Amino acid sequence: MSKNKIMSTSRKAMALPMGLNFLLLLAMVATNILSLYHLSSTIQSTPPSPPPVPDHLIRQLSTIRATINHLRPSNNPPSSSSAAAAPSDLLLYTRFSPIASSCRDNPILLHNYMNYTPFSPCPDDSPLAEDLILRGCHPLPRRRCFSKTPPSPSPPLPSDPFSPLPDKTALFTHYTCKTFSCFAKQNPEMGFDMRVEKSRYLTSETDLDLLIPQLFKLTESAKSVIRLGLDVGGGSGTFAAQMKLRNVTVVTTTMNLGAPYSEAAAARGLVALHAPLQQRLPVFDGTIDLVRCGHAVNRWIPVAAMEFLFFDVDRVLRGGGYLLLDRFFSKRLDLEKVYAPLIGKLGYKKVKWAVASKSDKNGEVYLTALLQKPLIRSTSE
Repeated sequence: MSKNKIMSTSRKAMALPMGLNFLLLLAMVATNILSLYHLSSTIQSTPPSPPPVPDHLIRQLSTIRATINHLRPSNNPPSSSSAAAAPSDLLLYTRFSPIASSCRDNPILLHNYMNYTPFSPCPDDSPLAEDLILRGCHPLPRRRCFSKTPPSPSPPLPSDPFSPLPDKTALFTHYTCKTFSCFAKQNPEMGFDMRVEKSRYLTSETDLDLLIPQLFKLTESAKSVIRLGLDVGGGSGTFAAQMKLRNVTVVTTTMNLGAPYSEAAAARGLVALHAPLQQRLPVFDGTIDLVRCGHAVNRWIPVAAMEFLFFDVDRVLRGGGYLLLDRFFSKRLDLEKVYAPLIGKLGYKKVKWAVASKSDKNGEVYLTALLQKPLIRSTSE
């Protein structure tokens, strides 16, 4: 091949990539022009931005978000050495649970409650804790501070649950009275005067009273045995104390609404569950022989919440167990139209059903009812 032909061929080979590069350059310039045009039109059509969020609200939301992220369950798998040493169930149970949605619905209360110094004494703010519990934020997320204790060591638990309450076994910071005896003098019916409590549920004044000896006679005639019980809203625990003297274990749910009811129940050697009415009962299915609903269960509770409570009672009661409604009060018309049909949904046998008018309220009545759960409930119901 001649020298001229070789040079001509090399020029054509060099011209091809140069032309391609020129076309790519034009395409890039055109693309940038189109992008700038689209961006300018988008900016012109974008609506004005909303007003800025206040700084204090941003700080509160940041605190809640940080708390939730800190307590969110970890999805990181354990190391191979720990996984081989510990059962998988145990590893699962050690994960933190996330904060309930009801806690997120009350960010101000939660922010105040979580404002504490880790690894130091917890703030003395039990009323704030109850405000959260009553709003469904339970169990509470505070986990890294030390609970306060009374200034003096607690005495041994009494063998007699009706002995005088020791005044140095509770924290009275948030109450006007600073001793149990002060509460007893203020109102003997509150449950702190053991001289009054000792005869409660043992003496009868009206047909509404279902005495504990009568309760045992009714259950014995039905060939039933009461061994374990739950007292919902049991105050200072007097019903549980009377049953304890008869070798029956009763756990009491309490709330410290205006007085140290939980501390009083614990000082009497009883188990006090600090639980609101809307909480699922912390008891396994079909294990309880008797559930008593005291003065706390009444017409003040929304009907839907009351229905959930009754069906949760049905869950924990064994077949043949008893539900005792002790002086439930409501309007007479509401009892006939609302609450009696609601109770009837359980399908329980009416062992006792007594209704009497309240003397201090027009149109209101008391109901005392002892209801027995069916021994066997067919799956078709």
